[in-house]
Amino acid sequence: MVRQSLNKRPSVLIGKDTRLSGYVIEAALQAGFNAAGVDVHMLGPLPTPAIAHLVKSFHADMGVVISASHNPYQDNGVKFFNHEGKKISDEMQNAINDQLTALVDDTNASFARLEGIKADTIGKNHRIADANGRYIEYCKGSFPYHLNLSNLKIVIDCANGAGYSIAPRVLQELGAKVIAIHNTPNGININDNCGSTHPNVIQAAVREHGADVGIALDGDGDRIIMTDNQGNIIDGDGILYILAKHLKPVGVVGTLMSNVALELALTNQGIGFYRAQVGDRYVMQALQERGWSIGGEPSGHILYLDKSRTGDAIVAGLQVLSCMAETGKSLRELVLDYTPFPQTLINVRLTQMSNPYDNDELNTIFKKAEEQLSDQGRLLIRQSGTEPVIRVMVEHQNQAVCQEVAQKLAAEVRRVLA
Repeated sequence: MVRQSLNKRPSVLIGKDTRLSGYVIEAALQAGFNAAGVDVHMLGPLPTPAIAHLVKSFHADMGVVISASHNPYQDNGVKFFNHEGKKISDEMQNAINDQLTALVDDTNASFARLEGIKADTIGKNHRIADANGRYIEYCKGSFPYHLNLSNLKIVIDCANGAGYSIAPRVLQELGAKVIAIHNTPNGININDNCGSTHPNVIQAAVREHGADVGIALDGDGDRIIMTDNQGNIIDGDGILYILAKHLKPVGVVGTLMSNVALELALTNQGIGFYRAQVGDRYVMQALQERGWSIGGEPSGHILYLDKSRTGDAIVAGLQVLSCMAETGKSLRELVLDYTPFPQTLINVRLTQMSNPYDNDELNTIFKKAEEQLSDQGRLLIRQSGTEPVIRVMVEHQNQAVCQEVAQKLAAEVRRVLA
């Protein structure tokens, strides 16, 4: 598809996280691209946002990331970026999926394509040796030149993922005293009781080491959560609040999962707030439609388009650290005036993908729960886009009510759909 849209020999970058299966998928993609007459630049393990940046840096026609983000090592997938370092459109994604499905369903068509390959048009492979260094300099370039991190002790949980080497180096080269944990990937320990999906780990590490800040990444380095020196979690909403309060943008894009308190806090400061669908691609779309630059999700996808083309955990973390360095305030002080509503999120794992809203019994149960919460809270039930999980989220001014309703709903979803 890339070749068909160009009048020149196309080139593609391929990066991956640290899963063992990435090597197999990488080899298959490389062979397929070469057979189609595409030159391939192999980057090795790198955070997803690094590929988005390097596509532009190398003037490549497309970037490919082999990763399943925050999911366990058994899962894997492929993400595509266009020549501008942006995620490809839903239309192109669907077209790729349709072509792959057609080839799988029609073996003869697959062999026909192989027979059409000409020896003099096969693409070449190149392994890029300095990709890490390029991305490290890019990240450091997002941090103000007149500031440094020499006064900070930072614990960073690399999730045994793609940022295991780069993230600590960026912080060290900016002057921080860095304690890196879960930075020894072995192919099967990515996201394994570590990283942004296990916040208790970074909380404990910050307290143990007496650190000023804790940072936890996910497996492919596009999500971040932080902790203050007491181990209190600052999620994506908290990070958005810090950046918005410091930078004073016209508006901020959140999602349906964003805490009501974030919306109230921003609007009280005259900053607009818009809720997009869940997913960083929809946050990006909403930002572009409004001409805004800051958006994100509670899970830690943070987009700051003045500094990065996509959600970038390292760059986002550096922006928060720059706020600390510039104001002289601790991370705790930066969020003292932001108090999120109590929120309970329960992931109900199923044996297969299922939409809870297709079930009449569950719809009745959800409606009764909304009536119980009234105008003091809200309910959000959504299906994960990557795994057979139903996310039950309840927000309420009263923590006890919040937990009670969430637990009851999760039990009902499990009973009906499991």
